Amino acid sequence: MSETDERPARGARPQQAALFEVGKSGKVGTGVATVSALAPDAPVAVAIYWYRRYLEQGGHARNTIESYCYDLALFEGQTRPKAIEALKARDIAHFLGESETRSTRKRRLTSLSGFFKYLVGAAKVLPADPSENFYPDPIPLKTPRPLFAAEQERLLAAAATDSARAHTALWLMLRLGLSRGELLTLRTDHIDLVDPQAPVVYIYYDNPRWKGKERHLAAPPEFAAIYERLLDEYAPDGTLFPILPQSVNKIVERVVEAAGLGRDDITPQTLRDSYAVDQARAGADEDRLIAVLGLADDPRNRHSVGRYLKLGAPPL
Repeated sequence: MSETDERPARGARPQQAALFEVGKSGKVGTGVATVSALAPDAPVAVAIYWYRRYLEQGGHARNTIESYCYDLALFEGQTRPKAIEALKARDIAHFLGESETRSTRKRRLTSLSGFFKYLVGAAKVLPADPSENFYPDPIPLKTPRPLFAAEQERLLAAAATDSARAHTALWLMLRLGLSRGELLTLRTDHIDLVDPQAPVVYIYYDNPRWKGKERHLAAPPEFAAIYERLLDEYAPDGTLFPILPQSVNKIVERVVEAAGLGRDDITPQTLRDSYAVDQARAGADEDRLIAVLGLADDPRNRHSVGRYLKLGAPPL
């Protein structure tokens, strides 16, 4: 074997770092390679590690976790080597001040806010949140362009001609305000037709974080026949719409073209927006819209439903 050959001798066994170490007092402790416990004097990097585990155990989406941790890694690089107890409002201000756009600032503030709420609330290692007095710059929301009543009727007629699947899907989004994601999670046991004159559609979420979005919606009698046709033609086994999100978009595009509406901006969200505006015209207030749309009761969503109330108000 040459002097530069660093391969282990034949028969040598690989060495693994010890999981535990015995200190001078004879007590067993964690090895040097483990992450230290979370404490007020812990470095920001250690706090990020434990926060990431907290998010993962809470069932947060992987993309959400990666986004939060990306921002927090930038923050850690800017504040190193401070301990979390030494972080002040000026550290937050400096980090947010380097944002190039309002959307970046808002995202960074969201990441920091969640991080410090965890440290104060769940972990209880900080007495106060240094980010609590910072607020995101408002980002204007686009005014929706809902479908008029005549356009809705033409769209549903074209959907009925297309297929039972298209008809049921568009009807649920347009007449009950389901989102595309909610549509794709519907199952046969979420539809209550015990009384065909008063069908009920239940919206459930597997993730416990979204339990507040769950609701049950009363459907008019016409839905019973639409749903029965879907069962007859497709005989769904469990999931009502075993298709991809992009397939829902394609169905909407196809039906819009068949209806001859002359618009290329109609999406599943347009159908949900149209439902919300119709509800506002029928007298729904802010609280009612938050409830029937399954939205979290926060300032941004209240601002969002305000658009529907404005569009649904009587003409001047």
